[in-house]
Amino acid sequence: MINICLNANNYSILVFSCTEESSDNQLYKSNTMDSKIMQFERTNSNVDDKHPCVWSSPEGGQMIDIGKQIFCNRSLNMRSIVAVGFDMDYTLAQYKPETFESLAYEGTVKKLVHDLGYPAELLGWSFDWTYMVRGLVLDKKRGNILKMDRHKYVKVAYHGFRELSKEEKVATYGSTLIRDAFDEPEYALIDTLFSLAEAYLFAQLVDFKDNNQGKIPADYSRMYKDVRAAVDLCHRDGTLKKMVAKDPQSYPVDACVRLHYIFVIMQRYINEDSSIVPMLKMLRDSGRATFLVTNSLWDYTNIVMNFLCGPRSADDCSVLNFDWLQYFDVVITGSAKPSFFHDENRASLFEVDPESGMLLNTDNGTPMPQVDSSLRLPLKILDKSCQVFQVTLFRWRTMLVVPELEKEVELLWTLRETRKELQLLRYKRDHIEDQIHHLKWSLRFDGMNSVNNEELLSELNKLECEQEGARLSHQEAQRECHQKQTTTKVLNQLIDMSQFHKVWGQLMKTGYQNSRFAHQVERFACLYTGQVSNLSLYSPDKYYRPSEDFMPHEFDILSL
Repeated sequence: MINICLNANNYSILVFSCTEESSDNQLYKSNTMDSKIMQFERTNSNVDDKHPCVWSSPEGGQMIDIGKQIFCNRSLNMRSIVAVGFDMDYTLAQYKPETFESLAYEGTVKKLVHDLGYPAELLGWSFDWTYMVRGLVLDKKRGNILKMDRHKYVKVAYHGFRELSKEEKVATYGSTLIRDAFDEPEYALIDTLFSLAEAYLFAQLVDFKDNNQGKIPADYSRMYKDVRAAVDLCHRDGTLKKMVAKDPQSYPVDACVRLHYIFVIMQRYINEDSSIVPMLKMLRDSGRATFLVTNSLWDYTNIVMNFLCGPRSADDCSVLNFDWLQYFDVVITGSAKPSFFHDENRASLFEVDPESGMLLNTDNGTPMPQVDSSLRLPLKILDKSCQVFQVTLFRWRTMLVVPELEKEVELLWTLRETRKELQLLRYKRDHIEDQIHHLKWSLRFDGMNSVNNEELLSELNKLECEQEGARLSHQEAQRECHQKQTTTKVLNQLIDMSQFHKVWGQLMKTGYQNSRFAHQVERFACLYTGQVSNLSLYSPDKYYRPSEDFMPHEFDILSL
């Protein structure tokens, strides 16, 4: 999520971060402003190139591939931005769900069994990282998982892994606008990437409880509460990040071998992005201040940021140092977001000594050592212009980094002709229905003679057959669009990839309506994009302008 804050002088500060894990799992709410969507463009760029093409490079300023674009809900003039800040986890550091989230899942299962008394069978379970998506809602009381549109109409519902029928959905959640708010405490919102593993585990537990009577005495609500407690404990006691960073005692003694070992581990869990450093340099060269605000503590932050921003020379034994600090004016670790963004909830700031990892300026003047201090390496060179803090002021606006977006917009581009055909089929259904209604009206009220009535009835039967054919054609075309396969060449192997999620469909759509997740992005994000380094593809002085909003009566007339 990118947050933009305004200070007393009306200067703006742009802060990039993902949605933070919070007690209510909700996106942090920004100031209320107009909502719009930026138009698409077709382009070429590749952040994985050895020498990434950024806007400030000689070959920069080109058209930008649709999957790399930044989309605008509310106008934002970058000239007014005086400082740009970044979150680390799931923003600068894009974790690989197949490895990182699997660790979270495994840690949670172990705590459920060993600490909360759940059956030992759970230890044999595995995590399908492709199954869950963001924007879902968990019905804690009933053990259901829901996907709804922006009007809170439930379009897809599962009890554990069993899909509910239309009749079951209507009976449980209604078919009118008078329905639940779908908020805490009865429901849980799966809006962060951190939440996917717990949602999948909850579905597994629901199925297990239903099929193994008596093995889990807790009801569905209690099961979810236990899952949340186990997940929180994994994050609070450092279980997850210790598993990523490994036990320091297991590192090789030799410095160069040790560095190589650490980076191999990081590659297992974090995607590399060679555009991050050029992006940070471009921002600083443009006169902006830069800062990092992360919930991670200093020791873990230093290792991850070295991996993301450090050199990769095989014969350089000083790679793991503090050189990455040169790209930031301020670094705040242990920020306890999202409460960090609320003045009344912000904790005191303590300066960190990067060399020792000690907290300074405490109440009694005594430095406070952190856990796992052995993870820190000796200080080589430290840019003293950068200060590191552990966890005025500002009102925050928001931009969201949505990693799933890149694939979704690229798929939408490939399906644009199919979507036009679907729209024509829908228009055809509407036209036939209007003709049927007109004939029925004539038969009922116009007093036709028997001959005319027979002709009208014959025409009506014909239209009703056409209506059924059009309905089936439309539904089949929708199903094919949803399930259609594309073939992509990856590492010289052909891999089949579903166009959209096989269970939940598009992230941003539910049928013809925007999904609940899309509605949140529209409400709370000024800008949104697939990855943070996409900022490097645009001028640091760019004026982001939204496209025009359309009401239904304007769309066919004014849209281009």
